[in-house]
Amino acid sequence: MDRTAWIVVALCVVGLVVWEVYLAKQMAPRPAAIAARSGQPSPTATPPTLAASPSPLATPESPPSDTESVPTFAEKLETLRNSDFELHFTNRGGGIAEAVMFNHIAEDAKRVTLNSPKHMPIGAIIDDPAKPVLPEFTLARESDTSIRCERTTPDGITIRKKFSLLQSNQKKDNFLLELNLDVQNTGPQPHTTADYFLALGSAAPIHPKDYPYYTRLVWCINGKARDRNVSSFQGSGGVLGIGAHPAQAVFQENLAGAEWAAVTDQFFATIIAPLNASLAGKNLDNWKANGIWGRSFEISTAQNMVGIEGAMRMPGFQVQPGETYTARFQIWTGPKIYHRLAQLEHNEAEIMNFGVFKIVSQFLLNFLNTIHGFVKDYGVAILVLTLVVRLVLWPLQSKANQTMRKTALLGPKMQELREKYKADPTRMNQEVMKLYKQYGINPVGGCLPMAIQIPIFFGLYQMLAQAVELRNARFLWVHDLSQPDTVAHLPVLGFPINIIPLLMAATQVWLMAMTPKTGDPTQRRIMMFTPLIFLFFCYNFAAALALYYTAQNLFSILQFYQNKRQPMPTLEKVAPAGKRKR
Repeated sequence: MDRTAWIVVALCVVGLVVWEVYLAKQMAPRPAAIAARSGQPSPTATPPTLAASPSPLATPESPPSDTESVPTFAEKLETLRNSDFELHFTNRGGGIAEAVMFNHIAEDAKRVTLNSPKHMPIGAIIDDPAKPVLPEFTLARESDTSIRCERTTPDGITIRKKFSLLQSNQKKDNFLLELNLDVQNTGPQPHTTADYFLALGSAAPIHPKDYPYYTRLVWCINGKARDRNVSSFQGSGGVLGIGAHPAQAVFQENLAGAEWAAVTDQFFATIIAPLNASLAGKNLDNWKANGIWGRSFEISTAQNMVGIEGAMRMPGFQVQPGETYTARFQIWTGPKIYHRLAQLEHNEAEIMNFGVFKIVSQFLLNFLNTIHGFVKDYGVAILVLTLVVRLVLWPLQSKANQTMRKTALLGPKMQELREKYKADPTRMNQEVMKLYKQYGINPVGGCLPMAIQIPIFFGLYQMLAQAVELRNARFLWVHDLSQPDTVAHLPVLGFPINIIPLLMAATQVWLMAMTPKTGDPTQRRIMMFTPLIFLFFCYNFAAALALYYTAQNLFSILQFYQNKRQPMPTLEKVAPAGKRKR
């Protein structure tokens, strides 16, 4: 290799090292997360603008101390279940301690469980999420689909919460329930409740090597989702100083009326949407969430796993003697199934975080699920999806291949121009463009199919990164299409051996060897390292993405073979356009 090639190799290696160092920093736990979990104060403590004053909705009869609240009563549990999940309700704050998914298996071969008894119950009402006080509620089963939680304070304020499973015409994937909150004043004096927090529960990574940006606190305003992931809590030195930020134990922000708030990992979420509120039978205008709170916590130091818990702040109210304040909430606690979330009325599907290629991701996911409905195998469905995409682009790619073959025939003439005008790059480029024009060749014609596939590739990446349908989906030797297809690890180094990304790189080298040589030698040498760059960035991605790209390369190779059997194009100068008649 010449000097230029060695420079490119060196830059690739440096880029790989910098990327790995950056990921290592992102994955490593930070002391700030531990401090936040223990409830100790920090320099980035809760801003006073979000602090809620004490309210009988959450506080017990005795004021809380500065230390974390310890229950003085025995914990009792009640259970609701359907064919998809089981909810464990606790009298500790009157909320959902755990949500167990029947049809989803976690890394340890146990069922996926959302939230944990170590964290705030979903639907619990609290004054200060940083130091939650969870009073005792009485639990009572009203039916097979509803649980009532109730407590009464000494001053005659009765708080009732009714959790009800919502019926659906869907035969599966029913993870929706409703929370009805009633605050009744049976005492002789008016009761004023300051803003209160409704707990969202917690979210944690499913796999030890999940990227931190999958675990997020999310809220939605005017149909647009905003988030804060665990990386922002832990702080980062960034890449060469870019994107650096300090650790943040607690995050809080005032909101201008949020439609919903949620905690989520890569594939599962708990989403709570306020529906309405009324006082003495009259609907209130101020019923949406006006604040968001969150903090990270350490799960495993050895595996560098960090989770997140959150709460949303709700507006306060005043209840006169004999009056009742009522608020309704809708809760989704389960997998992020796009077509089910899209059926909800408050833009809950925005939690998928598809980004700028949202339309492409939505179409590809719906199309993939449609194909799966026929073939019953997601690996085969990805191959069929790739085939359909290639067939749609086949005419355009064939035309591009012919353009590249004609461009390759101009190689000797272009080399003569480079030699002739090597001291004047501007003139050389002008003469090269003139040469293209003389022979009627579009210099970017060969790149058009690739440009069209860019949104498809990134849309597919965003989709496959969150498609819960691919979890535990098997294909050949792949046990889970949503994870890398690791078959072994190198001795001593422990580096994973992922087969499909290696096949992807091999097919890309094969494809490049077949592609007609165009452009100057330096550009061709740089393009030689494209497979290495793709291998690096895609090596630890979901096996489904590498499978798509490998299949696409194979179909492209097949098309090149088919195009090569056609007669070689000839170079003919294009007659100059005649002058326009006046």
